[in-house]
Amino acid sequence: MTLYELDAYFNSFLKKENFAADPSRNGIQIQNSAPGKKKIKKVAFAVDASLDTAQEAARQGCDVLFVHHGLYWDNCETMTDLHYQRVATFIKNDMALIGYHIPLDANKEAGNNYGMARRLGLKSCKDFCAWRGMTIGVKGRLPKAMTIEQLADAALLGAKPNQILSFGPKKISTVGIVSGGGGSDHWAAWKEGLDCYITGEIGHTDYNPIKEEGLNVIAGGHYNTETVGVQLVMKKLKEEKGIQGVFLDFPTQL
Repeated sequence: MTLYELDAYFNSFLKKENFAADPSRNGIQIQNSAPGKKKIKKVAFAVDASLDTAQEAARQGCDVLFVHHGLYWDNCETMTDLHYQRVATFIKNDMALIGYHIPLDANKEAGNNYGMARRLGLKSCKDFCAWRGMTIGVKGRLPKAMTIEQLADAALLGAKPNQILSFGPKKISTVGIVSGGGGSDHWAAWKEGLDCYITGEIGHTDYNPIKEEGLNVIAGGHYNTETVGVQLVMKKLKEEKGIQGVFLDFPTQL
């Protein structure tokens, strides 16, 4: 499988064309020297395209780094200073970069939000919460009621959440999930009458509205809530195409 074929495979289920309002440059962000010929044998997966993840992927002999947060967004940076160092790592090691942002949040099969919903065993799942006209989250009902501490532990596989706000029911049955920076969308969970909202991060200005809404909120960490999708894509690639993958874990504690 070449780089072009690999990206076509990713896009066959992530469907970047359905997320035109995403400011990310979804798909191939840095190619290799022969994107239509060089065979891809090993792919690294990470949440962020950083100097650390690029260097580690190169050290492990990977042909491609697949990430949720790429290097390029609406406005491309000049290739100077730290940005040059990141890009140079890819070019010097003939390693490609592929990024999928909102398509990976929203994907029902291998995405961050539906992936976490499956961890929790949510029933009667439905799309939930729109951003820039794109529905990205999921809501559903737990198979049995949980305390907020039990829910946080199950959602994050034991990782410590950034914040827990217990302003809602002591026993939680209904949950909405929007990974990453969805803190300001707590109102959507309140409008839906959900018991708890799980996201990555919340800000100071969210606290009082959440309290007034009487809503439980788990801010699991932007990083923690977005390790889900890249690992599901890695598993899918291995099972369906037999290509080796490695997850690079560089937590930000944020």
